Amino acid sequence: MTDHVATATTDVDALPRTVWTVLTSPELFSRVMFGSTVASSFAPGAAITFTGEWEGRPFKDHGEILDVDEPRRLTFTHYSPLSGQPDVPESYHTLTFVLEELPHGTRVTLTQDNNPSEEAAQHSVQNWEQSLAILKETAEVLSG
Repeated sequence: MTDHVATATTDVDALPRTVWTVLTSPELFSRVMFGSTVASSFAPGAAITFTGEWEGRPFKDHGEILDVDEPRRLTFTHYSPLSGQPDVPESYHTLTFVLEELPHGTRVTLTQDNNPSEEAAQHSVQNWEQSLAILKETAEVLSG
């Protein structure tokens, strides 16, 4: 693994339980994951898959749920064949969503490890900032 970690954060005007619902509902989480179809039981050891199209290319990404601490932390691995890397453990990212309760909502921090360079990490940050904006909007609408 490399030490290039991408980190993105947003504050959501919704309780952690609502944000958790978005993260662990395949239909809602698919919005956050750029419209890909998400499939998982969200139990430790379970598979997670993301199927869709990115920049005109079909993909089926996959990983494993590593840690579930409801409603505070969700961690899973992620591999994308679009990365051009072989499907070996060294090619996987670990994604961790941490939910911190605030007086009027939830701070969501997402980290993605194992980026091959600082430039790749910054590119991931830009993508995850867009993704967290969708998470924020979805959770706030859900909370009414």
